[in-house]
Amino acid sequence: MSQPKPIIGITCGDLNGIGIELIIKTFADSRILDHCTPVIFANSKAINFYRKSMPEINFNYQNTKDFTRISPKQVTIFNCWEEEVAINPGLLNEIGGKYAVLSLQTAVAALKQKQIDGLVTAPLHKKNVQSPEFSFTGHTPYLKNVFGVNDVVMMLCAGNFRVALVTEHVPVAEIAKNITKEKIVSKLNILNQSLQKDFGIDKPRIAVLGLNPHAGDEGLVGNEEETIIKPAIKEAKNNNILVVGPYSADAFFARRSFDRFDAVLAMYHDQGLIPFKALASSEGINFTAGLQVVRTSPDHGVAFDIAGKDKADNASFLSAVFECIDIINRRNGYMESRSNPLRKVTPALLANARDEIIEES
Repeated sequence: MSQPKPIIGITCGDLNGIGIELIIKTFADSRILDHCTPVIFANSKAINFYRKSMPEINFNYQNTKDFTRISPKQVTIFNCWEEEVAINPGLLNEIGGKYAVLSLQTAVAALKQKQIDGLVTAPLHKKNVQSPEFSFTGHTPYLKNVFGVNDVVMMLCAGNFRVALVTEHVPVAEIAKNITKEKIVSKLNILNQSLQKDFGIDKPRIAVLGLNPHAGDEGLVGNEEETIIKPAIKEAKNNNILVVGPYSADAFFARRSFDRFDAVLAMYHDQGLIPFKALASSEGINFTAGLQVVRTSPDHGVAFDIAGKDKADNASFLSAVFECIDIINRRNGYMESRSNPLRKVTPALLANARDEIIEES
């Protein structure tokens, strides 16, 4: 029996960034309605503002504030606000952040209430979203807090190339003190479970990178590998996780050693994301592992420099939508296989549909 189409919530991101342009370009292709029912948490006036700058794109939608009126045959704009809002593409200001947060909060409330099945978040700017009511450094810590989980993993994915992080948006001067055995073990446990239930991999192989150059050279240029990372790997192995390392990060990526693993655990943001973005071209996506819900996003930011100019490439955003659908379907298959061991998990094969839309867009 085929899975029903999931309802995918979409946040608009910073109103002055490229988020709404990405949304319009992605959902203007009606073929995506064969795979999901999109609900965009924004405002029709904001959508129309950007639609005018893309006259060649035919983007149709319906408006509603009632989830019972969502049509599986149409894109829905769920109006999060009614007031007139000044939009200034490329400008970092309070308005862009305020409505990015409102869109996110409304969508997450719907996700908690199971009115939508998954969430794809357009980029926001970490500085202008800060307020007494929202003091998070990004989507990932916010979702961790809202859903009340002890830990999550920020994971970047492009096909079978997956890079996860121990630390996320931490100043470089504070990275080392944030690397602990307990944190690495926690991330490996979440990563291993996610690879099984979210990506359909029975026995995942995970590589762990070192923190220091040359993975410490046996303590010559840092001892975190010997005192923290290797003990964490040993404990993870005792928990029946197939984990290997620590590897020297430069050689690991230069030699494409990641091809032999299902995921790589990097110690900090740039260690993992610079090689990922260099190697994953334009179709990498961000996934928050460890939540009871599914959230993905493109692997880039607000791109103020090209906002409002009809220059944004929606390949990563489109991939994030398809990956969200795929993970939802794989999770459903995983849960069914757990309840019925005779059932074989068959991952949803949406890659061809995604590639076809990308090639023709």
